[in-house]
Amino acid sequence: MAGADPSRTKSARRNRRFRRRLRTRIILSFVLLGTGLTALFGYMTDYTRRHVENQLVEDMMNRNIDEYARRVYLDPTGSPDMPVQQMFARVVRPDKFAELRLEQPDWYDLPNGIHNISGIDEAGRAFAYKLAVRKTSDEWFFLAYDTTETIRSETQLKRALYVAVLLFSGLSLIIGWWSASRVMRPVSELVQRLRAYHGGSDPQPLAPHFPDDEVGQLAETLDDYAGRLTRVVQRDREFNADVSHELRTPLAVIKGAVELLLSKPEVDDRTRVRLQRIQRAEQQCSDLIGALLLLSRNERGHGVSDVVKVAESLLESHRAQLGGRQIELRLEGRRDFVVDAPESVLSVALGNLIGNAVKYTQQGEVVVRLAEDGIEVIDTGPGLSQEDASQLFKRGYRGTHAGHSQGAGIGLSIVGRLCNLYGWTVDVHPGPVCGVVATLRFSQTAE
Repeated sequence: MAGADPSRTKSARRNRRFRRRLRTRIILSFVLLGTGLTALFGYMTDYTRRHVENQLVEDMMNRNIDEYARRVYLDPTGSPDMPVQQMFARVVRPDKFAELRLEQPDWYDLPNGIHNISGIDEAGRAFAYKLAVRKTSDEWFFLAYDTTETIRSETQLKRALYVAVLLFSGLSLIIGWWSASRVMRPVSELVQRLRAYHGGSDPQPLAPHFPDDEVGQLAETLDDYAGRLTRVVQRDREFNADVSHELRTPLAVIKGAVELLLSKPEVDDRTRVRLQRIQRAEQQCSDLIGALLLLSRNERGHGVSDVVKVAESLLESHRAQLGGRQIELRLEGRRDFVVDAPESVLSVALGNLIGNAVKYTQQGEVVVRLAEDGIEVIDTGPGLSQEDASQLFKRGYRGTHAGHSQGAGIGLSIVGRLCNLYGWTVDVHPGPVCGVVATLRFSQTAE
């Protein structure tokens, strides 16, 4: 369609792709909140359990290894290996250091403190234990605490926490869906009532159907906006009707006076040419008023227009305005071409294209070519830049070659709006060698 900005259209499409519905955002917020809180609770539970358990076990192991050392000093002849409160304690004296290096190489180099040791035994089973180490010059004390079952319990707890996170996430999804449905129900009802309204001069109020909450305030605001918009539209319609009446009346007087003067045989040729020019200007004004009224009402006028007749009339009108310029105006192509649109609309759309071509062509030719589904207006003027081609249908834009010529850059904007109204397409691009090619294509032609 005419006047469309490709970059803006692409940006709007991208925004629609990343836009989420409000209902979806509410559900997603509940799911994220439930999952996040449950995951944080599970993590803090596991962290606290591990921290407290390690602290308690290490404190107990430190007390037990000190107690074990005290017993060894009280009874040096006792067994070097003995259980102490569900732990296994061992003392190694200097003569056994080398033997320890061979039996337990991972114990030999450990410094004082508590260490975590894990591995795989000869049967292929995983094991883990904590080892408290106290080394003196006379004895090395070791205290081992088996944590294999503790690690298994920890794994089971983590699995339970993962299951809890999933369950609470699902519960959050259900609660979020239910809450979103309750929250969005009045909004959906408001949308349905707005969609059910198909226009009219007296829109029905929305606020009485909703409670006095945020949605009710929104409905009240929409009622106020609809009232103000209705008044604006009404004033616009009254203004259009007044302007149409006030402009058509003097134009009708001008038309009648010109026809009367042209009917007199004593009018000389020079005066007759000027009267015919006034007659064409009156017809152009009438066509323009009709087209603008259709645009203001956003209504399609209907009628069968002979494209050849309108094009020949427009070319004849512009031939009388060439002055001293050497320009050939020519009509080519098919002769049986009619469209479903009033002649005033076709005259305004095609007349602006031909008028621009004649205005910017100093010498050469302007060709109006009737194709199967449209019209081409080809000129031999100064041409057109790509930047101008992309901006021409914007209201108020004047091309690079406009210079000091008259005009406010509105003509092609009107053409674009008429094309949008009737489903036509219009395109202006540089010619293959020079000049400009303007193409007006119709969505359908009348039979």
